Amino acid sequence: MRQLSAHDAGFLYSDTLHSNANVTLISIYDQSTAPGGKVRFKSILAHIESRLAGLPVFRSKLLRVPMELDHPYWIDDPNFDLEYHVRHIALPKPGDWRQFCIQASRIHARPFDQNRPLWEIYVVEGLDSLLELPQGSFALLIKIHHAAVDAAGGSRMAMLLHDLTPHVAAPPPPRPWFPQPQPSQAMLLLRAWWHSVLSPFELRTPLARRLADSANALQTFANDLLHHPEQVVATRFNTVVSAHRVFDTRRFAVEEFDAIRRLVRGATVGDAVLAVCGDALRRHLLALGELPEAGLNAITPFQESAGGAPAERPPELTWQRVPLHTELTDPVARLAAIAAWTAKFGAGAGHAAAAQGQHAAAATLARSGKMHGLLGLSASRHMPASACMVTNVAGPDVALYLNGARMTYFSAIMPISDGMGLVFAVTSYDGRIIISPTSCRELLPDPEAFTQHLRDAFQDLLALAGAVNVPPRPAAAPRARSERPRASARDSGSRPGPSAGKAATAPRAARAGRPRSAAPAD
Repeated sequence: MRQLSAHDAGFLYSDTLHSNANVTLISIYDQSTAPGGKVRFKSILAHIESRLAGLPVFRSKLLRVPMELDHPYWIDDPNFDLEYHVRHIALPKPGDWRQFCIQASRIHARPFDQNRPLWEIYVVEGLDSLLELPQGSFALLIKIHHAAVDAAGGSRMAMLLHDLTPHVAAPPPPRPWFPQPQPSQAMLLLRAWWHSVLSPFELRTPLARRLADSANALQTFANDLLHHPEQVVATRFNTVVSAHRVFDTRRFAVEEFDAIRRLVRGATVGDAVLAVCGDALRRHLLALGELPEAGLNAITPFQESAGGAPAERPPELTWQRVPLHTELTDPVARLAAIAAWTAKFGAGAGHAAAAQGQHAAAATLARSGKMHGLLGLSASRHMPASACMVTNVAGPDVALYLNGARMTYFSAIMPISDGMGLVFAVTSYDGRIIISPTSCRELLPDPEAFTQHLRDAFQDLLALAGAVNVPPRPAAAPRARSERPRASARDSGSRPGPSAGKAATAPRAARAGRPRSAAPAD
């Protein structure tokens, strides 16, 4: 039995009927690398079962304390059924990329049955109408509640489910598993009483430790608002979100982002990603006639060492507000301004508040979480913290395999909430950076157009980087944008495709299908 931290429990408390904290990791695989060129659903099921010992949260369900007097606990699910959580579906016709995004968004938006472990895996076949993908490709959608895993934990989970080589021995028979008994209600209430007694004393130490840090951070935040009040601007994304999610994606080569960041001395790849996201947001709002004159901001989460011994104080998740400088028309000036800001400022003003929240009484956090949507939405209309969120889910820089099938694509769908209706999930895998905006259907009715803005913003910066960093070449034919055959995996701004080394293609996925065998088969 393990109790949720205040931070993790907060994701549960903030769930509503139209907004939840689900995170969905999306992977696409080329099964031609698997033994025999085929991966069957039953073998995927057996593979996941063989890895359950390293993923205890997969067999754990929530146990809530009566009257929410304390944070919930993870306990073993005595009725755990792997086949309930791992499901096999086919992509509805016409089976194109747009239909795949719609299906993934619908799966992502559905709330969990909180009487069971908070995760589901969908094996999706029927991707053969996507000519950009190798024949027989299939997808894996790993959906899990944010209370069960954070971004770093999601990356570790993905690594545990995969191998570094396509040649892996058959998994051994699973060891017997015996769930631990559930604690009594009396024991839960006794623990809740004891924690409520300790909370005020536990709160004192981090408050004293963070006093100087929080004073400096709050002064910086206040000065920013006082001297730049024009930055506090609401957009269409600072309002109520619906229950219908939308998602799309674009993929870029890391080396091309590295070329872009060299446009500005001292800039990082992360700065370049923020500049591209900010330019895409600017283009989108400008096309709608809704671009504010003042620059917009993004919230970016990051883990910071909390100081002290690592065993005593693990890294803390905190947030910083980064100006996207959407008021600037010059993309290089935007990158320079973002790089200057990130070089100057560290943790944001929310750091101390987050540290204090770890020791607040559970009942207080539960009630404040349920009020978060109403109060956060009201505040966002008058003084929004940001126009969007940009969050990173780092993946490995080497190829991964599932039952011998090579992963060719890795992205994520992130949770949105009232007042925060646009989130960019930035994932990295095997030399590529994938940017995937998540929103709701009412706020972003055309996600394909939005991701086209992402591609255009990237291409503009890349063209400038090529003019500065790349020596002149002999007159050679440029990569043709109009080519439709199988896309290069490193194509600038492409959607999913196979391995690298082929000609670049147009950004939109090919819609015309051709007869292919479905994958994987039962």
